[in-house]
Amino acid sequence: MEKNSSNFLTHIPELKYAPRWGVLLVDTFLCLIACIISFAIGSSLIRYQVTSLFLPLWQQALIIVAVQLISFIIFRTYAGIIRYSTFIDIIKVLMAIILTSGLILIANLLCKLFGDVKPFLSSTLLIYLPTAFVLLFCLRVGVKTIYDVLVQRGGYHKRVMIYGTKSAGLAIAKMLRSSGSDSNYLPVGFITDAKDNKHFSIQGLDVYQLDDSLLNVLQRKNVHDVIVSPTKMHEINPSTDLEFFLQHNIHILTTPSICNWDKDAENHARIGRIESMQIENLLERPIIKIDTNNVSAIIAHQVVLVTGAAGSIGSELVRQIIKFNPALVVLLDQAESALHDLRLELKDQYPEIGLMSVIGDVRNKQRAEQIFKEYHPSIVFHAAAYKHVPLMEEYPNEAILANVLGTKNMADLAVKYNVDRFVMISTDKAVNPTNVMGASKRIAEIYVQALDRQLASSQPTHTKFITTRFGNVLGSNGSVIPYFKKQIAAGGPVTVTHRDIIRFFMTIPEACTLVMEAATLGDGGEIFVFDMGKPVRILELARNMIRLAGYQPDKDIPIIFTGLRPGEKLYEEVLNQKETTLPTKNDKIMIARVREMDYETVNKAVEEIISTSNTHNAMTTVKKMKEIVPEFISKNSIYEQLD
Repeated sequence: MEKNSSNFLTHIPELKYAPRWGVLLVDTFLCLIACIISFAIGSSLIRYQVTSLFLPLWQQALIIVAVQLISFIIFRTYAGIIRYSTFIDIIKVLMAIILTSGLILIANLLCKLFGDVKPFLSSTLLIYLPTAFVLLFCLRVGVKTIYDVLVQRGGYHKRVMIYGTKSAGLAIAKMLRSSGSDSNYLPVGFITDAKDNKHFSIQGLDVYQLDDSLLNVLQRKNVHDVIVSPTKMHEINPSTDLEFFLQHNIHILTTPSICNWDKDAENHARIGRIESMQIENLLERPIIKIDTNNVSAIIAHQVVLVTGAAGSIGSELVRQIIKFNPALVVLLDQAESALHDLRLELKDQYPEIGLMSVIGDVRNKQRAEQIFKEYHPSIVFHAAAYKHVPLMEEYPNEAILANVLGTKNMADLAVKYNVDRFVMISTDKAVNPTNVMGASKRIAEIYVQALDRQLASSQPTHTKFITTRFGNVLGSNGSVIPYFKKQIAAGGPVTVTHRDIIRFFMTIPEACTLVMEAATLGDGGEIFVFDMGKPVRILELARNMIRLAGYQPDKDIPIIFTGLRPGEKLYEEVLNQKETTLPTKNDKIMIARVREMDYETVNKAVEEIISTSNTHNAMTTVKKMKEIVPEFISKNSIYEQLD
C-alpha cells in the first residue's frame, strides 16, 4: 500500500494542466464562499434583519458572483496555470475583485440616490474584497507549494546548484522550478564568489559562497551538477574559476544566453537547452571586440575570394564575411563534398547573398587564373594549406607545393588582377620552425612580404599583402579536442604525446574575427600576431575533458604518453626571439617585426624549391627549406641530420 502511495505521489507532477473552465469554476465557487463569510461577519457586526433587506441574501450573492465571473473573464485570471502562478497572476486576481466590488458599490450608490434603497449591504461588500482575495491567493500559493513539494519527492530530478546570482541565474532557477516534470533539474541553491560572509537567500533558495566549505554543502544536499549562468561565464576566467568543480568531479552544465533561448512554448518548457559544458567553454576568454565599421568598409559590396573555403577556418571566414553584405563571395576549394555541404548550408541561411562555389586547386595556376579573370575579386583571404605536422614530415614536397606554390600562385595573380587586399592565414608553427609544415608556412610568409616590399617601391597603389599568425584552433578538423572526445567516448585510453607539452588555443570564430580586423589594419607587408592568452597544458586539457564527460582521469579513463611525434616541440612560440612587436588599435593584435629579404633573392629561392619539390626528393627539398629558413631546426625527425 505504501509503495502504491509513493508511486501515486511520484506521478502527480506529470498530470496535465487543469482546464480553463475548471479554474474559472473553482474561483467562482470560492467567491461564493467569500460572500457567505462576508454576510456572516456583516450580520454579527451590524445585526440587521434579513427580512428587511431590499434583496434577499441569496440574490445578493448570485449577483455578486455573476459580476465577479464577468470580471474574471475580463482580466483572464483563468488563463494562467495555477501551479506556475506568478506575481502578475495574483495582481490580475486582485484587480478582478476590486472591479467587482467597485461596480457593486457604484450600483448601490446610484440606487440610493435615485430610489432611496440599497440593494446590497456596503459593509459586506467591503468585507468581501479581502476575503475573496485571501481565498484565491491561498488557492494558488497552496497548489504551487504542494506541487513543488511533490516534484522534490519525485526521485527523477537531478539536484543542481546555479553558479551566478544575477538576472540570468535567477531566470534559470525560475524556469527550472516552474517547469516541474518537464525539466530534469531541480535547483536547490545558488553559488556566488562574492566575498560576503552574510547568509542570504534568493527565491527561497540559500546562497553559498565558493570556498572550501562548499564541498560539504554539495555533499549534504546530494548535488553533483552545477549550472553556470551565461552572465557568470562572461565575468570569470572559466579555465581557472571553475577548477574547484572539476577537481571535485562536479559536473558542469551551461546554457545559452537568455536572449537566445527558443521562443516557442514547447522548447521553453522543456529546458532542453541546458547541456554539459564543453571544453571550448572553459578555454574561452572575454569576448574580443572589433571595429565592425572598418570591416564593413572593405567588404561591403565587394567581391571576396576565400581559398580553402570548405575548411575549418575558411568556412568560418565565409560565415563572418557574409554578415558584411559583400556583392559576391567566391568559395574556392578542392574538397568536393565539404564544399557542397557548405554551399547548401549558406544558401539556406543567406539566400539573398551572392555565393559562387568553385572547385579548384591553388597549386594549378591556370585554373586559379580563370577564377581571377572571371570574378575579379577585390579581397582574397588565403586559407588553403596543408596543416598537419606529422603528415607533412612524411611528405615535405607536398607541403611545399600546397603551402608555398599555392601561396605564390594566388599572390602573383592578386597582383596581376589588381586585388586590393590579400590576407594570408599563417601559423605560430612558422616561428622557429621545428617541422616541415611550419617551415613551409614561414617560406610563404617570406614570399608575400618580399613581394609587398617590391611593389611598394615601384607602385604608389598596389595590392596590400597582410599575414596573420595564430596558434591551435579549437574544434578544427583533426585538432586535439575532437580526437580526445572520440577516445573518451570509446572508453579510453586518452593519448598525450608528452607530460609537459603546452599549446596556445583560440576558438575558430575568435580567430576569424581577428583575421578580419587585421585585414583592415594592414597597410601591406605586416605580419599580425594575435594575443593567444595563456598556454594550456595538453595533459590538463585531457584531464578536464575526462572530468567534463563525467569520469575520473586515470581511474575511469586512463591517460598514456606516446612520445613526441616527428617535428613536434613541447611549446609553440608566437614570435621569433629576434622579433619585436608594435601595437595596433586593437590590443589583441600586434605587428611582428621580422627580418627583411630582397624579392629577387626570395623569388629565386622559392622557384628553386618548387622545382625541387616536383622531383619528389624529400631530403633535397628539406635541405633547401633550411637554407631559406636558417632557424628551421628539426626535432624528433629524420631531417635532424641536415641541421
